Amino acid sequence: MGIYGQDWSSYQSATPDTSGLAFAFVKVTEGTGYVNPLWVRQRDHAKAAGLLWGAYHYPHMGNDPHTEADYFLAQVNWQPGDIVVLDWEGYDDANSSVSHSTQLAYKEAWLRYAKNKLPHNRVGMYANDDYWRNIDTTGYYADFLWIATAGRAAGDPGIQADWLFHQYSDSGVDHDYCHLSSLADLKAWALIQEADMPLTHSDAQTVWGYSNGDKPDVHQTLADAAAQSTAAAAGVKALTAQLGATNAAIAALTTALQSSGGITAEQVQAAAQAGAAAALAELGHALDGTKP
Repeated sequence: MGIYGQDWSSYQSATPDTSGLAFAFVKVTEGTGYVNPLWVRQRDHAKAAGLLWGAYHYPHMGNDPHTEADYFLAQVNWQPGDIVVLDWEGYDDANSSVSHSTQLAYKEAWLRYAKNKLPHNRVGMYANDDYWRNIDTTGYYADFLWIATAGRAAGDPGIQADWLFHQYSDSGVDHDYCHLSSLADLKAWALIQEADMPLTHSDAQTVWGYSNGDKPDVHQTLADAAAQSTAAAAGVKALTAQLGATNAAIAALTTALQSSGGITAEQVQAAAQAGAAAALAELGHALDGTKP
């Protein structure tokens, strides 16, 4: 069981029939010189009907992907829950002469750039099975894959990848299927929660009151700890050498005292051990910061 939607462009009316639909994808731009003249009315119509709305860009992959992404993203006043799509296909005159390696590089760059620009919106890729099987080599589609295999049953695109949307028919209008069980589930997925987001420096400031200005960052803290550890190890090595020299001197002194009939060797050894223990205790206090 799933839910159904459509994707619209200027070939459809400004107010397509939304009966039985849960979502609609609308073409907004192509390349860097075309804007669908109906997209605003189509979006507003879809949202008024309670549908989840997504926008897609059709690329000219000989162009710079960042420039094209900026052109597309600038058209829309993006709202929470709006979905961003790259329509990654290129059989037309603008793309057919572009090498497959360039088309792949375009896809990778466009998706990552758009996701960086809109981290709180779902960003994904539309591709047919030819592009998915024969041109894509990375499997990267950002947040979701929308796969097109016209002529197959809805929900059976015939691929192994973890897809979310399936375009199963292009008869009259493009028909789509989502394997989520309800519109509520789809809207909940589209609304990215804070728990879904990677923790940023700004988040750390908010959550922990963290700031480089008043607290060292974790990398600096670790570096300081490593430096202190190295210094401590050097101190222990130096103290060990000093104790060795002291023991040698005590041994010589013991021999001299024994030959002169003075204090016993046991008395000298006890005094040396007491002195060494006191020195080590002093070092321990210095290392762990417990010395007043």
